[in-house]
Amino acid sequence: MSRVCQLTGKSVMVGNNVSHSNRKTKRRFYPNLITKKFFIPEEENFITLKISAAALRTINKKGISACLKEARQKGFLK
Repeated sequence: MSRVCQLTGKSVMVGNNVSHSNRKTKRRFYPNLITKKFFIPEEENFITLKISAAALRTINKKGISACLKEARQKGFLK
């Protein structure tokens, strides 16, 4: 799978390494992804998601059901 958060859509960003002599070389900034298993009470089953640490905090705040509904509306999750 690619390095994309399934709830927020965060993905790899591209930038530069800048040395002391101000020389620039390309680099990639990776999102902080975690593979985590969640229990969905409405469906009474588990779902495994690859999410960012920021999405995990959002799940703790809003709940898994609300976050899944939002992700489906935005098209990040089927």
